[in-house]
Amino acid sequence: MPGAALLLLALAQSPGPASPPASGPPSPPPPASSITPEDRSHLEALRAALKGREDRPAREVFKNVKLLGDVPAGRLLRVMEWGYARSLGQSCSFCHVPGSWESDTNKHKVIARQMALMMRAINQEFLAKMPELTEDPADKPAVNCTTCHRGQKKPALELEGGSR
Repeated sequence: MPGAALLLLALAQSPGPASPPASGPPSPPPPASSITPEDRSHLEALRAALKGREDRPAREVFKNVKLLGDVPAGRLLRVMEWGYARSLGQSCSFCHVPGSWESDTNKHKVIARQMALMMRAINQEFLAKMPELTEDPADKPAVNCTTCHRGQKKPALELEGGSR
């Protein structure tokens, strides 16, 4: 999933979802994988093509990787499968043209890149400058795709059962 590398940027640079506070309610369970049997077949083929190059930078192995070029190629596939697909509750074809993974013709792939840049800005330019958000300096607050999407295509704009 070469073009998907952009989407992986956020996950590769983000520490992942934050743990709930000890006194707060537990987080809801993560959504199940949205990877279809067809996606699994594509992923198996991509992994077979990667054999022996899993640790090389994604930009050297895949075409059109714009944001996650330094991420190891094998990790890029995992980020796409377990990060983006699961966070948005969508299959690979939501953002990609199967068999032409590098294609930018799908607007969702372009949007995902833009969202990844937004997430990077929030994490680096805003949250990193808010030390009061945590008592432990080693704990770096961060957002990722799941923060808003919660396993859904459309980001959550209100709490369940609430109204605007």
